[in-house]
Amino acid sequence: MTPTPQTPAADFTGLTPDIVIDALESVGLYSDGRMLALNSYENRVYQIGMEQGPPVVVKFYRPQRWSDAAILEEHAFVQQLAEREIPAVPAMPLTEGETLNRFAGFRFAVFPRQGGRAPELDDSKTLEWIGRFIGRIHAVGAMQPFQARPTIDLASFGEEPSNYLLLNGFLPQDLSEAYRSVVAQALDGVRRCFDRAGEVRQIRLHGDCHGGNVLWTDHGPHFVDFDDSRMGPPIQDLWMLLSGERADMSRQLADLLAGYEDFFDFDARELHLIEALRTLRLIHYAAWIARRWDDPAFPAAFPWFGTQRYWQDRILELREQIALMQEPPLWPA
Repeated sequence: MTPTPQTPAADFTGLTPDIVIDALESVGLYSDGRMLALNSYENRVYQIGMEQGPPVVVKFYRPQRWSDAAILEEHAFVQQLAEREIPAVPAMPLTEGETLNRFAGFRFAVFPRQGGRAPELDDSKTLEWIGRFIGRIHAVGAMQPFQARPTIDLASFGEEPSNYLLLNGFLPQDLSEAYRSVVAQALDGVRRCFDRAGEVRQIRLHGDCHGGNVLWTDHGPHFVDFDDSRMGPPIQDLWMLLSGERADMSRQLADLLAGYEDFFDFDARELHLIEALRTLRLIHYAAWIARRWDDPAFPAAFPWFGTQRYWQDRILELREQIALMQEPPLWPA
């Protein structure tokens, strides 16, 4: 194994193919040289062919994003799910049984490769099947709280991200006040939605349970990428699977809940939170791109970020959300 210099824990510029291969060798895994970069902006994820056995997936965590304790909580949660035969992919215990490894200034974990295809989210039986497993995930998630991972809330997903955008000059000057005004109205709408919902449960969640993080095989769904796992209301793991017109989303929600409620009780008060959580995600997403702008992968992937048209669209989007949050909540058909 070739000695490597220590990489400053600030970015991925020092993560070369040689370091990826050497990192695996440091935990006793020997590559046959095949390497495929997988779609991930927040971390760096590769499928690596092995000299012996099937390929593995190695994830290099973005420096300074999560504490070691937070990463290990994610690993422990996914392991709990796997032990209960819930189809999630846990990190492999390697050197001395550890799932979080270090090499050349980077932290990484190795996972068995699990293939699959996009689920057919317009199919009622598929949604019911996914709903059953989300219900089982939530039954485990409710057993104990995270200690080191944050909660999805108005402060961390709405107030702080919007302030970051405004204070750091990411908006065109002539749109800054319009954005400031509309985001204030949107956050007021979010507060009213949470007030209407009242005290809802906060449990461990997948946190980013959209269709791209659910892979389908002949044996049904499995869930990947728990990197955004947090505490939050259970509806967070359901609403991102809904799309289309209101009638379409009502039907999709009914299909999901048909399976979900076999394993976990659904609190209908959380329906008040769907558009509020969508609003917070939109604000948080724009700030996420802004925070990562010094990573060369982001300007290449989001060249339109910062343009006049981009922020005009974000302002319109938030105005639409303000209107949606004033409507009666979505109900299953």
